[in-house]
Amino acid sequence: MFGEKVVLKEHNLCVHYFCLLTSCGVYQRGEDNEGVFGFLVEDIKQEVRRTARLTCCCCKKKGACVGCNVRSCRKMIHFPCGRKKKFISQFTSNFPTYCPDHSPTQSVCVASDLSLPQSCSVCLDTIEPVLSYSILKCPSCHASWFHRDCVQRQAHSAGLFFFRCTLCNNKENFQEEMTRMGIYIPERDASWELEANAFSELLEVYSRCDALTCLCKGGRTHSTKTGWFEVIRCRLCGSGGTHRKCSGLKLDTKDWACSDCTQATDGKASLVSSPQGGQGRSLLSKRRTSSINSSISRKRPSLPVGSGSPEDLLRALAPQLSPVTVQVEVGGDQALAAGMELVRRADFDPTHTLSVRFKDKQLTTLPSSLQDSNTARQYFLKLLVQQIQDSEVFEGPEGSRNLALDSQALRDDLYFDIGCLLALSLIHGGPPVGFFSRALYQCLFNYPPNCPLTVMHMTPDTHFTRQVIRMAEAESLDELKEVMAESWEYLELAGCNRPISSLEQREALVENLVSFTMITRMQLPLQRFREGLQTLGVFDQVQLFPSVFCGVFCGVTVQLTAQTLAQLFTVNFSPQEEKQNMETPVVSFWRHFLLECEVGRSSISLQDLLRFCTGEEELPAAGLLPSPSISFLHAIISSPPGAEDNKTLKEGGDRVKETVRAGREVWRDDGLFPQSKPDSKHLLLPVASSYQAFKSSMEQGVSHRVHLLPMET
Repeated sequence: MFGEKVVLKEHNLCVHYFCLLTSCGVYQRGEDNEGVFGFLVEDIKQEVRRTARLTCCCCKKKGACVGCNVRSCRKMIHFPCGRKKKFISQFTSNFPTYCPDHSPTQSVCVASDLSLPQSCSVCLDTIEPVLSYSILKCPSCHASWFHRDCVQRQAHSAGLFFFRCTLCNNKENFQEEMTRMGIYIPERDASWELEANAFSELLEVYSRCDALTCLCKGGRTHSTKTGWFEVIRCRLCGSGGTHRKCSGLKLDTKDWACSDCTQATDGKASLVSSPQGGQGRSLLSKRRTSSINSSISRKRPSLPVGSGSPEDLLRALAPQLSPVTVQVEVGGDQALAAGMELVRRADFDPTHTLSVRFKDKQLTTLPSSLQDSNTARQYFLKLLVQQIQDSEVFEGPEGSRNLALDSQALRDDLYFDIGCLLALSLIHGGPPVGFFSRALYQCLFNYPPNCPLTVMHMTPDTHFTRQVIRMAEAESLDELKEVMAESWEYLELAGCNRPISSLEQREALVENLVSFTMITRMQLPLQRFREGLQTLGVFDQVQLFPSVFCGVFCGVTVQLTAQTLAQLFTVNFSPQEEKQNMETPVVSFWRHFLLECEVGRSSISLQDLLRFCTGEEELPAAGLLPSPSISFLHAIISSPPGAEDNKTLKEGGDRVKETVRAGREVWRDDGLFPQSKPDSKHLLLPVASSYQAFKSSMEQGVSHRVHLLPMET
């Protein structure tokens, strides 16, 4: 369970191999023959000193060296305690460990014509078909379910070269999934091949006469090198033999087939080509090595990848995008039709950057700012998500949609295309999805795990939902039977048309009907939708951190606040100290102005500010790229040597009197308006000496840009 135990008496150290691999602060800085499997003794002692102050969240004792790989999670634990508390350690890469709240999970994905298994495919004992820490399944065939302990023993026995699914025999995907779920796969030969003389019986040659009557005086086991009493073996199975004389064969006969093989080949054993002369494959030859990293791979120092925010996790997938662009032409506001045409192209590549062009600019519903490429893409993605929500593959109230079963959508493979488009939108800077119901999110990503669905999760105001609710609310057995009689076709389809003898059986009946309606009959749509979400690795990322992404897919969009908007921008001060002294109070003006916009004390809103600064209508799910920044706008007046000290200037219809020293530059603080560069997400704030002057400049500048200018200009 804890790996090989190594005792170093000269250093007074005793360590388990897995404890070394999963410990947060020690790495293999040495060669494999140095220290303990490449872990230097001094590094181990340093780790012992570091963890002497850390308390285990399980046993409350010191020395906890294993921490959850999610940065925001502070749980520390001993490796053995972690096994008791269902922590998952992945024996690959940097050997991360995850607590039960952040550990990876599996999703049920079984075809509608298949039933869930009732026994472990390794030990064959009874198993409850509910995915959990202790129950895992094969990612390929979905029919092989097993206990965690059973598959771990299988991995120890089979090793890297022979570890595979017991039913479908898949190796690549199976090993990758088991490693993700914390199964340790030793990189060595199978245990049965490491035994001394394990295959010595394969070298023994069968030499016994199996004829009904043996004519050899030396007995059935006697065999000469040639002649009548040489034992020749069956050419097909090799496990049967006869003397030539005993079976009435000719003296030069070499090819012979036993009676069992002759019957199996319909009496045509002589037509089967001989294996001799062909290049046979050795039974001991190794199969192709798995592409996943084995547990012996080096644990080198590097920063662990934490969950962070959904923006950070989606941004981690963005480097897949290439600078090559693909043109998307949108007719009017038909974003979904344009998206479907894109993903169904023969040369479609999801890594290409989207370049959107709206062909019909006469429609008044479309803003003229769509001529800008970035704005056009953002508007397209926003329209796309809205139209996907209203498409035929979803049903239910707005903002809480479930998948709908539509036969035409299945034939057109629309579920896959919709999943692909949602993944593209998230990675290419589209808005949060926001319209999934909690039930749909649970069916897709198994979060929260082991939480059964109820009637409240079903789509309201449908025929099935109304029938199930009537059964759940029946007050007597007669009323329940009456409702069941009216719904016999539905019960027959769900496999629940069985006699009910008491009202206590109603709960199990309702649970089975909810499971059938939400999961069983929706298996194929759910599977194709998941496969579409696999585009650019979105599904895997969400499945790894389902709690982090729940807000992206479920519920209404988070309200924009002054604090959120303030945190978006990085302030860049001028290098000159004189300018910095003037810019510092402007930052306070900016934050106070955001608060007034939030509470309605300004003529513009936070949405107006976001549109003015970044060109976005709402914050994308992957965050703003590039990161927004703020610098400052100064008014500079220069005067040549010997010029007058007093000047009266006219700007914006106001007469402003300033004092200008001869031969020097003087910075003004009025008559300026904010400027923005939406492409680079850069905002220039006017430098003002008072908050009222700053507020007036901001309101005039933003209103002029956002509201007062005609949409056509």
